[in-house]
Amino acid sequence: MTRRWRLKKKKRNGGAEAGGVCEILPPAAQTVICMGVLVCCDCFFYRKSKTKPNGKKPPTEEKKHYLESEYTKVRVVDFDLKELVVLPREIDLNEWLASSTTTFFNLINLQYSTISEFCTGETCQAMTACNTIYYWYDEKGKKTKCTAPQYVDFVMSLVQKLVTDEDIFPTKYGKEFPNSFESLVKKICRYLFHVLAHIYWAHFKETVALDLQGHLNTLYAHFIVFIREFNLVDPKETSIMDDLSEILCTPSPTAQNHVTER
Repeated sequence: MTRRWRLKKKKRNGGAEAGGVCEILPPAAQTVICMGVLVCCDCFFYRKSKTKPNGKKPPTEEKKHYLESEYTKVRVVDFDLKELVVLPREIDLNEWLASSTTTFFNLINLQYSTISEFCTGETCQAMTACNTIYYWYDEKGKKTKCTAPQYVDFVMSLVQKLVTDEDIFPTKYGKEFPNSFESLVKKICRYLFHVLAHIYWAHFKETVALDLQGHLNTLYAHFIVFIREFNLVDPKETSIMDDLSEILCTPSPTAQNHVTER
């Protein structure tokens, strides 16, 4: 859904504040939507694939195949992703965070759906990433160990509920964001990072088999650059994937030449 963008308030000649709305689709959303279309196309072929899950649990100390150069060099786009995440002039910060967060949620959900057939209670008995186990905490703070598909379902259900709540992610002009908005965005981004990390850690081989590593790499790099730009996730939380982030988030010489005025 296209958001109605709130413009930053300016002082007119008479001193009154004026704002406005527009229905432009931000560059960041344009790019990730294009990525989403590509993933959708691959999903069509994926549904016809005869590839079957091997039913084996990933070893405790599995080699990080996703760090091999033959895989990390595969991308969907080749330009500096930071140019896509910086706050555009005249756009309200909360509007930008809301639109970007919603878009990343949709794309990460889509990316996970491509390997969900292989992520089962048998193959992924815990939500793991780089030998880290993630536990789910309910609204009362109760800690629960669950399978990876259960954890992802909890994440997607919670985020879906939040981003479609008009009191939290308002889309109508004139309706303000709640005071808790930033903390909720941070919570969402932390959970979405867990999902991406699990895909790399437990299902990268399946992703390569489906020829979707380029989409995954681009989506991951874009997401990491975004959360770093606005300090949305504690670096300690994402440190387990720092080796991959360093590789994917470093602009190539070609990418650095693609600088646009925002």
